[in-house]
Amino acid sequence: MSNGQWYPPEWPDRIRALAAGELTAVAPRRAATVMLLRDPGADIGGGPAVHMLRRRTSMAFAGGAYAYPGGGVDPRDDDHLVGWAGPSLEHWAERLGVATVTEAQAIVCAAVRETYEEAGVLLAGPTAGTVVSDTTGADWEADREALVARELSFAEFLDRRGLLLRSDLLGAWARWITPEFEPRRYDTWFFVAALPEGQRTRNASTEADRTVWIAPGEAADGYDRGELLMMPPTVSTLRTLRPYGTAAEALKAADAQDLTPVLAQARLDGDELVLSWPGHDEFTKHIPAGGAGGEGA
Repeated sequence: MSNGQWYPPEWPDRIRALAAGELTAVAPRRAATVMLLRDPGADIGGGPAVHMLRRRTSMAFAGGAYAYPGGGVDPRDDDHLVGWAGPSLEHWAERLGVATVTEAQAIVCAAVRETYEEAGVLLAGPTAGTVVSDTTGADWEADREALVARELSFAEFLDRRGLLLRSDLLGAWARWITPEFEPRRYDTWFFVAALPEGQRTRNASTEADRTVWIAPGEAADGYDRGELLMMPPTVSTLRTLRPYGTAAEALKAADAQDLTPVLAQARLDGDELVLSWPGHDEFTKHIPAGGAGGEGA
């Protein structure tokens, strides 16, 4: 492997099975992930750093790969309207490309909830212009664990705490859909957000063995050298963050980002199987028709 692209050895066989009609694509589950940014400090040079976690090597999906905090939408997050600050749900529905405001709410709730569950950072506050400054303490941890266990819905959590979800602290950045030949599929919206003042990240995820703050360019360079394992959506979004000098600049640029879904395509080209992600040529794979794997083109 010339870079750090995550590439399961079973993909070629699954692609062939799908093409032959022997494999039925599963419906993707909606999900959200957040590129949490903080501005440079004494330990970081250049532009903002992004918070990343490394998935445990024992994980069935993308074990050992670096990713952002995130996870699936909880169906309960569209049960009733939550305390809300920032752009309207109608705005979010249009921006995210979904049909209803309840779908939009559930996706944004997933982004905020998963960031709290996996990084201990909460994008919510008691008023539309404030954000909680400290989420440490036994009572906060009990609520976080109840959210992880799905014993508590995010709406109930916000109501109990008297908090408003600060949707204005998020910007929608990209949308990627897991290839049709994968057994576990996600339709994932990528968001960008700035670390709220006073809050600190921590590795609160049971799925990660370490977390880092790293400049997007440094992370992408590590991928290019084959030192950091990543999935295509991760390294692609890292590259698009590279030009911004501050977290605020990146957040301001979010509305201009293209949210057209990116879905991998596979085709036979002579004696090769070609796997590609439209608009992202660097991830193209050329796989010998009779082989079990191959290197990127």
